Formats: sequence, C-alpha cells, structure tokens
Amino acid sequence: MGIGSAPADDVRHYRGRDPFSDEQIDLWVVGDTITREPVASARTVLDGGWIIPGLVDAHNHVGIAPGLGVTIDRAREYAKADARAGTLLIREVGSPLDTHPLDDDPACPRFIRSGKHIARPKRYLRDYGVDLENPDELADEVTRQARDGDGWVKIVGDWIDREVGDLAPLWTRRQLDAAVAAAHAEGARITAHVFGSDALPDLIGAGVDCIEHGTGLTADLVDEMVERSISLVPTLIQVENFPGIADGADRFPTYQANMRKLYQNAEAVFATAREAGITMFAGTDAGGFVEHGRIVDEIVAMAAVGFGAEGALRAASVAPREWLGAGVLGEGDRADFIVLDDDPREDLTTLRRPRSIVCSGLTVS
Repeated sequence: MGIGSAPADDVRHYRGRDPFSDEQIDLWVVGDTITREPVASARTVLDGGWIIPGLVDAHNHVGIAPGLGVTIDRAREYAKADARAGTLLIREVGSPLDTHPLDDDPACPRFIRSGKHIARPKRYLRDYGVDLENPDELADEVTRQARDGDGWVKIVGDWIDREVGDLAPLWTRRQLDAAVAAAHAEGARITAHVFGSDALPDLIGAGVDCIEHGTGLTADLVDEMVERSISLVPTLIQVENFPGIADGADRFPTYQANMRKLYQNAEAVFATAREAGITMFAGTDAGGFVEHGRIVDEIVAMAAVGFGAEGALRAASVAPREWLGAGVLGEGDRADFIVLDDDPREDLTTLRRPRSIVCSGLTVS
C-alpha cells in the first residue's frame, strides 16, 4: 500500500507490544489522531508484532542540499524519504528555506524548527544562514530567529578561520551570554554547531541547551554538560565524513590534522559522554554530505558505541519526543508510529523492514 488518506469514518485498531516495557499496546487511529479509548466500529488491522513511536531525527535539514537552491517541492521529497525510513518527527536545526508549507502535508514528518543558522561572514557555508557583520548583534538575531522557529535557535559555534588556518570560535563569552538570555526570554532553546574544542567552554558556560556534533569534548567539559543538563546530538554518520572533509582542505594543514584527530577520537569522546550521563539523541545531519532516509544507520551507529539496541532505539524515539514535547503514543497525539514484525531490541535491522509506518494517520510501507 502506498500513501493515501483513509475515510474519516474508517477507524483502525492496532494491537502490539511495546519493546520498552514488554506491555501490550492498543491504539485506535481516528483520522490523524490516536485514541486509547476503544471504538466499537474500528477495524483491527494489527493483532501482534511490535509498535514503537515514530522515529525522531534530531538533526536534519530538509531545506539544504549540495549546491543549495532547494525548492519546497524538493524539500518535500526529502521529507517523504525520511518518513519512508521511519522518521516521523524532524528537528530541523537550520535551513535557508522556509519549510513551514510542509506542515500542511500529512505525508510529511512533523517539524520542530530552529530558523536559519546564525554565523559570521566567511565563517560558515556560504548562503546557508544569516551572516552577522557585527557579532554584537547576535542576541538581536537570536530573538528574530526564535520568533521564526518552533522553539529552537541554531548558532554556529565554531568553523574554520582562514587567518588562523583552523577551527576557531565565532563569538565571545559576552556575546554568547546575551544570546542565550535572548533565546530563553523568547521561550526558545538554543543549540550550537561545534566540531572542535576551543569554542566549547564559552558555549557551555553561557548555558546553551544543546551541542551538535561535540567531537571536541573533553572530560571536564563533559562533566559540566552533565551538571548543566546540556544535551548532545553526536551525528555519528556525519562524523564518518570528517576524513573526506580534511582531504579537501589542502590549503589548511593545521585544520586537516585537527579534523582527522577529531575523527580518530570521536568514539572515545562519545563513550565518555554516554558513561558520564549526558543525554544524547539520534541525528543524521541529513541535507549536506548525508542523504535523507538514514535514521536507521544512525541508530545502528549509536548501538555500536555502547548504547546497545534498546538504548539507541530509545535515543531515536521515546527520549527525543519527551525532550521536544512531542507525543509518545498518548491520547490525542498525532498518529505517528511504526509496526514491526520482530523485537527491535533483538535485531535493529527489523527497522529496515517495517510491516507498516503510520504518518499522521496515513500508511507508508
């Protein structure tokens, strides 16, 4: 069956097991919504198998592709590719394209956006975001982006500085303190792209809410993130591209060496973060070097760095949904869930063979 809309009076009943509790789940889908109250007229379309909440890609850019120029129709294709892979909630951490029109398409995942990236001229990918000529205007721009987003703002914390020839911070601690305060005053949370180490102390000290990538974390910074309840989205399959990024930067040998070192140390860094208790979520960084529809690859990679199958699955479903304030198969939640034939705790590859994916009440399979 492809994507299609069920008649309004076609109520469907799904019965399966929850892999996190081993308990039976009964869901009734009415339109695009879940109810836990039995509906006498419902068709039982599943009686057996496993049911998990729709997967979450906590670092995704459907409005970005190599070469830029993404149209809303192309972004829709990317979003649907993610949905077909089981991603039914996307935290879009920066996009030059306004993807709000996708909210009206029930075959697309739900979005929680961060507005545009905020960077400085020649200190990030060209035309991806807002380039501030005056870095003291960071807080004002954070306020603007918070009002354009869905409760998040994204800043670029470090990028190559051509004069230094290596990764370097974009902002001072004073500017970051003001930016965090501005985001929180708007009721938004603020996250930062960071590859290296030098930008992290000021970002963490200023109290950002999340770090993206985080390959430069040290043991003391990990401890501070735990103390401050700062989350981490490690984007493991993106980190695999670091050697290739380094290979393409022959003009900057110091930067090349740093990127290769970050790559070599990444597994140990993320293991330290996990063991210390940093809350970590699955994110693919799809939209640039990474194709859309790869959330299962990220889950498998998280399992391999010590999360195990259940921990990795939780970091891509229940945990980020709670973190983002999205539904977890509760009464009145949007009907976003996956039906599996086998227990994913025993075999994560079953996520690549779903019996059914239900996106906003529509069936994708």
